[in-house]
Amino acid sequence: MAAAAALAPALRRSLGQPRGGLGGAPRPWPVAGGAPRPRSTAASLDGINRAVVDRIIRVDHAGEYGANRIYAGQMAVLGRSAAGPVIQQMWNQEKDHLKKFNELMIAYRVRPTVLLPFWNVAGFVLGAGSALLGKKGAMACTVAVEESISDHYNNQIRTLMEEDPEKYKELLQIIKQFRDDEREHHDIGLEHDAEGAPAYSVLKTVIQLGCKAAIFLSERI
Repeated sequence: MAAAAALAPALRRSLGQPRGGLGGAPRPWPVAGGAPRPRSTAASLDGINRAVVDRIIRVDHAGEYGANRIYAGQMAVLGRSAAGPVIQQMWNQEKDHLKKFNELMIAYRVRPTVLLPFWNVAGFVLGAGSALLGKKGAMACTVAVEESISDHYNNQIRTLMEEDPEKYKELLQIIKQFRDDEREHHDIGLEHDAEGAPAYSVLKTVIQLGCKAAIFLSERI
């Protein structure tokens, strides 16, 4: 109860952020670590499969945004605990991922999913809710989410390799690096007793079903 009471102000502050479109007009996309740096991409836009690239960048941007909100929720509950530095380290990498996809959204002229305001709230609630179960609950959430994301990145890598590995070389390098980071987060979660969380198997299954639904919707809407 005390943890839930402490969480309430953080959640109110989170919901008041204008970038989610809940406290004011929504931005075209959220910005992490400062304004994204646009760059010339005339060559990278030449001859690409727009439908494939749009779907990949849109859903990955949404996924990294959601991951940031999950870690924000976890830090709101566990930030001052012994698990805080570990969660912060993973969150810092996710911030870098989101920053890069902010740049790719501009570079490839991709619109964000209209569901960002929902992921803003849902991600924070998932992160905070899992953290209320303690460190093991937070780590179980990390394992479930990062396993889903790394599997999704692998599917995208296969798709781009089938399309044209040379044409999509830059995008492939980014996705492969981020896939490896997500795998590392998954392993960190296991190392920090994720499997000891209450009803671990059920919790993991439910979260991963939610991840699959989020991926499906964010690719299309």
